[in-house]
Amino acid sequence: MKMAAIQKLIVEVVDARNLLPKDGHGTSSPYVLIDYYGQRRKTHTAVRDLNPTWNEALEFNVGKPSQVFTDMFELNIFHDKAYGPTTRNNFLGRIRLSSSQFVKKGEEALIYYPLEKKSLLSWIQGEVGLKIYYVDIVPTPPPAALAPVPQPDPPAKEVKPDPTVEAKAEAAKLNEEPAADHEAKVEAEAAKPNEEPDADHEAKVEAEAVPAPENKEPAGDIEPQCDTSSAPEQVQANEEQARQQPSMQEQSGHIEFDLTTSKAGPEAPAAPSDHVMAASVSGSVPEVKVTPPSCSPQPISRSASMASFASATAGNIPINGPQPISRTMSTASFASDITDNIPIERSSFDLVEKMHYLFVRVVKARFLPTKGSPVVKIAVANSRVESKPARRTSCFEWDQTFAFGRDSPESSSFLEVSVWDPPRGDVAAPPGFLGGICFDVSEIPLRDPPDSPLAPQWYRMEGGGAYSGDLMLATWVGTQADDSFPDAWKTDTAGNVNSKAKVYVSPKLWYLRATVIEAQDILPPVAALKEASFTIKAQLGFQVQKTKVSVTRNGTPSWNEDLLFVAAEPFTDQLSFTLENRQHKGSLALGVTRVPLTAVERRVDDRKVASRWFTFENTNDEKRAYKGRVHLRLCFDGGYHVMDEAAHVCSDYRPTARQLWKPPVGTVELGVIGCKNLLPMKTVNGKSTTDAYVVAKYASKWIRTRTVSDSLEPRWNEQYTWKVYDPCTVLALGVFDSWGIFEGENGSMETTRPDCRIGKVRIRISTLETGKVYRNTYPLLLLGSNGMTKMGEIEVAVRFIRTSPTLDFLHVYSQPLLPLMHHIKPLGMVQQEMLRSGAVKIIAAHLARSEPPLRREIVLCMLDADSHAFSMRKVRANWFRIINVLAGVIDILRWADDTRSWKNPTATILVHALLVMLVWFPDLIVPTSAFYVFAIGVWNYRFRKRDPLPHFDPKISLADTIERDELDEEFDTVPSARPNEIVRARYDKLRTLGARVQTLLGDFAAQGERAQALVTWRDPRATGIFVGLCFVVAMILYLVPSKMVAMAFGFYYLRHPMFRDRMPSPALNFFRRLPSLSDRIM
Repeated sequence: MKMAAIQKLIVEVVDARNLLPKDGHGTSSPYVLIDYYGQRRKTHTAVRDLNPTWNEALEFNVGKPSQVFTDMFELNIFHDKAYGPTTRNNFLGRIRLSSSQFVKKGEEALIYYPLEKKSLLSWIQGEVGLKIYYVDIVPTPPPAALAPVPQPDPPAKEVKPDPTVEAKAEAAKLNEEPAADHEAKVEAEAAKPNEEPDADHEAKVEAEAVPAPENKEPAGDIEPQCDTSSAPEQVQANEEQARQQPSMQEQSGHIEFDLTTSKAGPEAPAAPSDHVMAASVSGSVPEVKVTPPSCSPQPISRSASMASFASATAGNIPINGPQPISRTMSTASFASDITDNIPIERSSFDLVEKMHYLFVRVVKARFLPTKGSPVVKIAVANSRVESKPARRTSCFEWDQTFAFGRDSPESSSFLEVSVWDPPRGDVAAPPGFLGGICFDVSEIPLRDPPDSPLAPQWYRMEGGGAYSGDLMLATWVGTQADDSFPDAWKTDTAGNVNSKAKVYVSPKLWYLRATVIEAQDILPPVAALKEASFTIKAQLGFQVQKTKVSVTRNGTPSWNEDLLFVAAEPFTDQLSFTLENRQHKGSLALGVTRVPLTAVERRVDDRKVASRWFTFENTNDEKRAYKGRVHLRLCFDGGYHVMDEAAHVCSDYRPTARQLWKPPVGTVELGVIGCKNLLPMKTVNGKSTTDAYVVAKYASKWIRTRTVSDSLEPRWNEQYTWKVYDPCTVLALGVFDSWGIFEGENGSMETTRPDCRIGKVRIRISTLETGKVYRNTYPLLLLGSNGMTKMGEIEVAVRFIRTSPTLDFLHVYSQPLLPLMHHIKPLGMVQQEMLRSGAVKIIAAHLARSEPPLRREIVLCMLDADSHAFSMRKVRANWFRIINVLAGVIDILRWADDTRSWKNPTATILVHALLVMLVWFPDLIVPTSAFYVFAIGVWNYRFRKRDPLPHFDPKISLADTIERDELDEEFDTVPSARPNEIVRARYDKLRTLGARVQTLLGDFAAQGERAQALVTWRDPRATGIFVGLCFVVAMILYLVPSKMVAMAFGFYYLRHPMFRDRMPSPALNFFRRLPSLSDRIM
């Protein structure tokens, strides 16, 4: 008998550092007390130690969140009053964590958490090192003698495990009072159980499979049918039993699961919130029962008029045959963030317009007079579709859902469902009609979530001749929020399998740090006397890096060099190190060693991991021989954020290690409504068409809408949700034209064509107000080698909802964007760009393996893989951006020059008064400046942009005024594919621009060198004049008050133009005469 796995939380309390002395003798005797889901565990006491080491593993049961217990993990450190003269257990610090920060076993790492205060006046310092992870434990089945005697007709067995001796001892230990200063807390918690719930007191699920009754094959040509002779009696019995069981469950306190609709065993949940809580407040152990599945489901009766089916033949019902669609996703994953292991709520679809569909779910048929694989043909209004061939079991099964678009729920038409037997031998023979059903669409019920799905029902078909079979189906009118919509065949997607809406998740990426220290025994003793050059080549997949060259004579080269790679979970690759001898003829491989990534340690901070020696083997796999050894230090750095996007448009800054994640501050909802006035992107069979779909990316979650076929104004009306951890991030979405809808139809050439870009939109989350719905229309601008083209418009709705307190949300703005490791061990710009390129390739390869695939060109476009390519247009645009930033400073300088020129005498007089006030009251300078900035901000608040969100600006991008030759250069490949004459002309132009930049840089350098020449005595007379003048100024300032000097200087600077000379000032003339090093440049 297989027992269900039980999830436990393991907390390894390793040590603590720099605790406060609180025993009265300059030390402390700390112990750790942990509370989790109403369970309390305690470590031993480390006597008189401010840096204690416990190395204890504490185990907790995992339960579902309730109103009594939350998923918060609280750890407190106390000083034990038994050691020292203190009369109470003094508080040394605490930490509080959420269950969302915990990981599975194998992903844990030692993390040092800083201790927090319990109150404002607490004096706390130090940190505690923990390893926290989940582990699945399969409980040992109870002895046969303790098993209960099975009843004659029970739906499930009942097993009541007995508590063990260890649990009683542990509970007695945990009954001790934690601290004297917590007496009030203990009295308040007197109602809690005195014993801790035992680890073995878990709910055990035992399901006994009940074999379905075998059906006998009837004589003649009739196919095997479902045995339903006892169905009414069994259904009635099940209904009576279902009405009686709730009261029995309330009395016994047991939990019962009904598996009548389950086709597979339950999967182990991935989050603690999905597990059954094993311990209640009263300390009793709930018992879990499982009801075995019955033979047939219980149909739900529905009133619907059935008209007589009109006679139909193959000639008067033309039906297009779609490809079969497999069910691969649900509405929960379609509309929610699947990366978080929390209960998923269905999106309300309140940002988009409702689109009504007529749903038809064809399940199976019975009593059909055929031995082939019949198909179902559905006709409603102007839409006709044919199902996939039936699967032969005890019945004829299809289990397919079809969604037919409707303009309004009141539109009236007839729905015809018929079953046909396609020809098996003679292809030209017409299909055989087996029967059909006709419905009045106006009487089909309307279903809107959160209503439960409509149960299918058996219907007797008409018009099939002597043998009339039964067809099980369900039909209803719903919207795009229906559970069946994502995987249903739809009229606007032509039923293509690659046209479904999907949610994708990027792989979890890690930085792999390989420190190559040294190597030994790589040369024989005879050859060790010669000087040799060695290098290490490290390779992980397509990523190859080499160390610097080490020259040695003793055969023990050393490098001490870090190599960084990007690795994706699951770790299936190997990191190979090849020792190469650099010779004049080339590099010679001496040996190779391979390290599986599963053996590499993980860390979340900058602590040093243990180094290891690895043996080099012969590069020839047939002959393995000892070729020396290499000293390596390998680790996965989980404290970094693996950059896959450009820094200025990044959508996530969280580190790789989940333990370091902070709680989300809100959610962002995106409603993709539709596009207007799209340009045709391709020509198929002489007709210009566009098959558009939208891809949006935020953090690690990608979404793709369904592909609307042959429409220049597609309407999607799909809504998605992401969790926001940092408001200073960007949500990106792009519109693309699909070629995947023609796969397998028009030859291999069209199947390999990449999907074309139509346009892209970026939305910065920080520009969104909380709770406000932004429904805007953005132009889709595409910049190509022929210039900028408006491809159409897209209408989207965006809403940001803040879920954290206001102070916590505002506190995010004071935190660094990147995690701590980026500041402790920063990565260089070139290294970051190289790692980003590798991360983009890994993500593109991972998403291309999905079904349907998210193509490589789509991922590269969304991640801006080509954003750092050289562009003369971007150079000029960035230069104008700098000028625009400096425009404010230039305006201030121009205003000051106008003021001292007395162009506005009134303003100049007021400035004189302000100067006198600030000189005599210098304490007003800072508050006056701050108030002035405040006034400017309040004034500009009136002119803020209210309606449209920021979007691509062609004026700032210089996309309207760019020359054709510069655009051709921007979109040229590397290496260039243009003729030599064009490349030579571009090179000459670049040399001219470089000469200007060279002159500008020389001027900046000359000004700095003149400032250095003031005191370096390069010009003895000039330096003597400057030093003597500085001495005179120092003596004057010693004797004259500074306020008087400042007043005199201010009035001298603001003197009337009639007292000025038009020539430059003596100080400026003196500075320009100072020497620079420009004359020494060759």
